[in-house]
Amino acid sequence: MAAVRRSLLIAALALLAPLAAAPATAVEPVAPVTAADRTIGRADAPVTVIEYASFSCPACADWHRFVWPTFKQRLVDTGQVRFVFRNLPTQPEQMSLPAAALARCASPERFFDVASILMAGQTAVLRGGDREDWYAPAIAASGRTQAQIEACATTPATRAAINRDVESAHAAGAHHTPSFFVNGRPVSDRTLGGLEVAVRAAMAER
Repeated sequence: MAAVRRSLLIAALALLAPLAAAPATAVEPVAPVTAADRTIGRADAPVTVIEYASFSCPACADWHRFVWPTFKQRLVDTGQVRFVFRNLPTQPEQMSLPAAALARCASPERFFDVASILMAGQTAVLRGGDREDWYAPAIAASGRTQAQIEACATTPATRAAINRDVESAHAAGAHHTPSFFVNGRPVSDRTLGGLEVAVRAAMAER
């Protein structure tokens, strides 16, 4: 696993410079979903919820541990919501960027399994736990081999994908994590109830 840690750290260092500062631009509509996005749920669902999150953000980990399972069961699995995860790495970037690269390099259909594992193990790492122990179960669930993850983590394509997420977050005015958009509109109440209200309102507008 030491090789994994080195490869993912190299990916983080390569990404540090372009992620250092948010551009000072006017707020634009949230970028539309494309085939490059990591999504779950029906592609033709009436509502699209986009989350900008970081794998080193405690509030993001709490949301994915305590809200996401019920949100998914009630709204995604029932066909009402297509959910999109976009990376907005936060400090410490030596932690958030390698994790973002690892998740991005997983098989697309395994992305949300990997994301959930990384979010669940985040607290242990922030308290001084070994990052290799954090990576191992995520790689095991990724649908890729260790060698494939290592090779993918430092590619220009992975760097570009994470940068696109960050740029779209900044353009839409999402400068904190987690940030949510429901059918393109920012939603400040990230509780299950708050997001359900926003989803119902979006469905009523159709």
